[in-house]
Amino acid sequence: MSWVIWFTGLPGCGKTTIAQLVGTLLEEKGIVVKYLQLDEIRRVVTPNPTYSEEERDIVYASLAYMAKLLAEAGNNVIIDATANNRRYRDLARDQIPHFAEVYVKVSIPVCIERESARDAVYSPKKIYKRAGEEGATVPGINVAYEESLDPEIVLDSEKFDPQHNAQVVVDMILDAFVGSGA
Repeated sequence: MSWVIWFTGLPGCGKTTIAQLVGTLLEEKGIVVKYLQLDEIRRVVTPNPTYSEEERDIVYASLAYMAKLLAEAGNNVIIDATANNRRYRDLARDQIPHFAEVYVKVSIPVCIERESARDAVYSPKKIYKRAGEEGATVPGINVAYEESLDPEIVLDSEKFDPQHNAQVVVDMILDAFVGSGA
């Protein structure tokens, strides 16, 4: 049974770090995972992003559909995407039978600190510094970030380190989707 796990949370919350660790831990157990990082995909879908509401609707619908197709083809999928509107994640949940949402929770000040220090390959740089610009659409600052209502897992990335949080997710995946045979 293939499955899809969506990591959501504010920019800088630690989603990418935790999601990548989950992928590594699963692969060490022989479980192959396809990793969809929205910041990488966005460079193809919208090479000059505006981050408008209309553009986000298109990008997130495309992401959910990609994950659905991969899962239908028998691939396990990890999605790494902020998805500031709950409806984006709900769209994936409605389309994908074996789906789980992981909400990486952290305060905005910690997100700002982490984001300013990160050297991500695909993520836009200085997200929070741009929040002061006219027309900015930074989730949690200029536009709402709608927290998950009923995620399968909530990770506190201020209290626990990425390794601990990744293990929590791996344990849930093994229990809910893989079973004791892993």
